[in-house]
Amino acid sequence: MPHSFAYLFERFPSFIQTFVYREAVEMVRQEMAPWLVSIRRPEDPADLAETLNAEVFYLPEPDAIRAEVDDMRQQCRLVGRVHRAIPRGRKEKDSNRMFEAAWLGPRLKRQGIRHVHAQFGSMATRTAWWLRKLHGITYSFTGHANDIFCENDFPVSNSDLVRDAKFVVTVTDYARLWMENRHPAARGKIFRVYNGIDNDFPPRKPEQKIPRILSVGRYVEKKGFSDLIEACRILRDQNPGRPFECLIVGGGPLEAELKRQVQAAGLQDTVSLMGPRSQGEVRQQLSMAQLFVLPCVPEVGGGSDNLPTVIMEAMMCGVPIISTRIAGVPEMIEDGKTGILLEPHAPAAIAASMDKLLWDSVLADQFSVNALNVARNTFAIENTTRDLKFLLVQRAGVVPPRQACELDPELPNGIWQRWFGGNRTPGQSSMAVRN
Repeated sequence: MPHSFAYLFERFPSFIQTFVYREAVEMVRQEMAPWLVSIRRPEDPADLAETLNAEVFYLPEPDAIRAEVDDMRQQCRLVGRVHRAIPRGRKEKDSNRMFEAAWLGPRLKRQGIRHVHAQFGSMATRTAWWLRKLHGITYSFTGHANDIFCENDFPVSNSDLVRDAKFVVTVTDYARLWMENRHPAARGKIFRVYNGIDNDFPPRKPEQKIPRILSVGRYVEKKGFSDLIEACRILRDQNPGRPFECLIVGGGPLEAELKRQVQAAGLQDTVSLMGPRSQGEVRQQLSMAQLFVLPCVPEVGGGSDNLPTVIMEAMMCGVPIISTRIAGVPEMIEDGKTGILLEPHAPAAIAASMDKLLWDSVLADQFSVNALNVARNTFAIENTTRDLKFLLVQRAGVVPPRQACELDPELPNGIWQRWFGGNRTPGQSSMAVRN
């Protein structure tokens, strides 16, 4: 089957980016026949690696790409603009992106591909920017969190990426509005499409005698794990007769620092840093948890979480959730209805909320049912991928394969006009209008 467009990834698949993996798999299932292209090969440990029933095209190593492009240039086998760009750009910072585009462009064209969609406003999107400049292949990208919130210092800036994209997707309305304010000239081509999730999650059935609090994420500042550990200390000290345990699944640069905090607080028997776990193990841990807590905080450098996928996963398992009012988290959790939202950096409030939900089973069960309904209705992967599919067709001119049209008869039928009519405000997201 011919490919309709290409997905371009920095590294694919990656177990820490399950939302990207799910979307690609669903796009294949919806018969859009994307060509999956990854600049780098996965480096996940074997026990964490995702399996994918689709072929991924991996670029050669950077030195091999540069050597081949230089050889083609010497033989005058490059188109004029590529031939002229090589000597000017070869010594610039991030010049590998130019060489990747010079090498990849002809291969995309041989596949009949005229548009690529990249994930994250970082390496892959900078390569896509060069594909447009050198080969006229258009691009779009999905920005997630720090890749759009924090400016880069590369010759191709975030503003360049937004300006030259056919359209830009953000995963929250918070990020969409933030980008419209940051890049006002791009208003009208920035759209919100939530990350999606499948419903293949086991229901919550905590069976252990000691109540279990679970958290999952990289051991980095924005996850707020230091506040969670301090909240556990407060909860233990205030309720000496009520044992509990807290498991923090993940891995990252703050691991040693967090372990020291656990030891200093005397929480070795209460708080466990579990390290990374496979998706299967994470799902199992979620099903066994009494409570899920992710106290996200803003980073000193301006970064933050945006739409933490693991909160969706906890919702899909029906686990009561405590998190913070930051970025797109309030678009997932409605305080007092589907969970509890607190201000960042409030360990005492986290401890009080954990105490409340651990021992009030009626309230916890109410949050559980409400959160599960929201997860199924708002974040279903088939719906979120469908929204991106329509953006690709209507905004980037991607021609859907016949099989995709047969599977989704509305695809070529002007659904864009029905969604938007004449009432769309600039920059409004497709999902927001549709709802």
